[in-house]
Amino acid sequence: MSKYKVGYFVGSLSSTSINRLLAQALVRLAPPELELSEIPIKDLPLYSQDYDADFPPVARALKESIAGVDAILFVTPEFNRSIPGGLKNAIDWASRPWGKNSLARKPTAVIGASPGSIGTALAQQSLRGVLCFCNAPLMNTVEAYIQFKPGLITEDGQVTDPSTADFLRNYMTEFHAFIVRVLTVLPRTP
Repeated sequence: MSKYKVGYFVGSLSSTSINRLLAQALVRLAPPELELSEIPIKDLPLYSQDYDADFPPVARALKESIAGVDAILFVTPEFNRSIPGGLKNAIDWASRPWGKNSLARKPTAVIGASPGSIGTALAQQSLRGVLCFCNAPLMNTVEAYIQFKPGLITEDGQVTDPSTADFLRNYMTEFHAFIVRVLTVLPRTP
C-alpha cells in the first residue's frame, strides 16, 4: 500500500474556525493511504516581490512544507464572496519567485464550510481560478460545499451526522484516487 503525504491549508486564521474543525474531521475520515499534516500560514508577512531575492524563514518553511508533500488540500471559508486574504497571501508566497512555483503539478482539492446554505461555493470558484493559473491539477468532482450547523463536528473532529460523515469519507477516498491518477501521469521529480 503506497502512502501519500497531503499537506492542508486552513484558509481561516481564527482559532475557532469551523473550517479548522472540518480539516480535523477530514484527517479522521481519510483513508489510511493518506497522511495529512497542516501547513501553517498565519505568520506569513504580506507577499512582496521585494522578498524574491531572499525569502524570510517563515516563507522558506512554507515552500519546504509544500515540497515535502505529494498533494495539497485547501479547506477554506468564504470572505466577502471570495477566498480569505491570508490564504491568497500563502498562495502568492508558494508560487513565487517567478519560475519557482511550489504548487505546479501538485494534485489539489478544495473544500469548505460555511453557516450559509451555499457553503463556500463562490470562494471555491475563486480559489480554483487561482490554482488553475498556478498549474496545480484540481480534483473537480466530488465538489463539497458544507453547510455548517452547531454540533456538526465536535472539537476533536468527529462528525455527528452519519450522512455528512459518509460524504466526507467518500470525498477523501476520491481525493486519494485523484492523487494516484495525477502522480501516475505526472510523477514527482526528486
